[in-house]
Amino acid sequence: MLLKNKNAVIYGGGGAIGGAVARVFAREGARVFIAGRTQARLDVVAADITAAGGAVETALVDAFDQRAVEKHTAAIAAKAGGIDIALNAVSVMHDQGTMLVDLSLDKFMQPIEGFLRTLFITSKAVVRHMGGKRPGVILTLSTPGSKMAAPGALAYSVTCAGKESFSRVLAAELAPKNIRVICLRPHAIADAPAAGSYTNDLFKTLIWYKETADGQPVEKWLPDSAMAQSTMLKRLPTLSEVAETAAFLASDRAGAMTGTVANLSCGSVVD
Repeated sequence: MLLKNKNAVIYGGGGAIGGAVARVFAREGARVFIAGRTQARLDVVAADITAAGGAVETALVDAFDQRAVEKHTAAIAAKAGGIDIALNAVSVMHDQGTMLVDLSLDKFMQPIEGFLRTLFITSKAVVRHMGGKRPGVILTLSTPGSKMAAPGALAYSVTCAGKESFSRVLAAELAPKNIRVICLRPHAIADAPAAGSYTNDLFKTLIWYKETADGQPVEKWLPDSAMAQSTMLKRLPTLSEVAETAAFLASDRAGAMTGTVANLSCGSVVD
């Protein structure tokens, strides 16, 4: 097992990506602690893990609340003896498609403030309980928006670039503590809307979805959309591919990797 005897905490653990990663982490032997704001969604993930024989605990935690996150991570460390792996899979609704002349300051700051605030809070909380003799790993999430220059994606692209920069600089800071930091960069995930991802609602607000979907629900339209056809592989990544890669990167087998981005975009962006 890749993650045998590891303690992993996932914020946004009831979401599409967080839940998929939690299931694979547990399958690979990790003791998984999933946190989020909706107990029902956490319970679904926990039930799957328990049914498969994995170890999981849930907690209602608002990742925007620094004190609550710090209290949660301290409780995990006290109970489990430390934290080995952390993933922030928290999502924030945001605007895509509005040009600068019509974009309000609040809408511009919404994803920057939301995504980077939770990334800062969760990262700061977990580093106090990892590293040293037991290697630690912090996984973050971005998208090809960090590299693309698309009209109307100003706030979104700046946010993604910020998350990747945050991860890279944090890796340099934490390396002496034996903590690795790796950013995963999947594209829009083909089966995420059907799994309850916030992108199901996000895409419905986009003009180019309305113009090209022909009335199809997001989960039917996305796998064969123009985004999929624009990648080298002519498809989008799946939740399973993202989760399996996350498990490998969190394992000691990827021990030489830090301060980098794992491009899981099916070839939409080449560094």
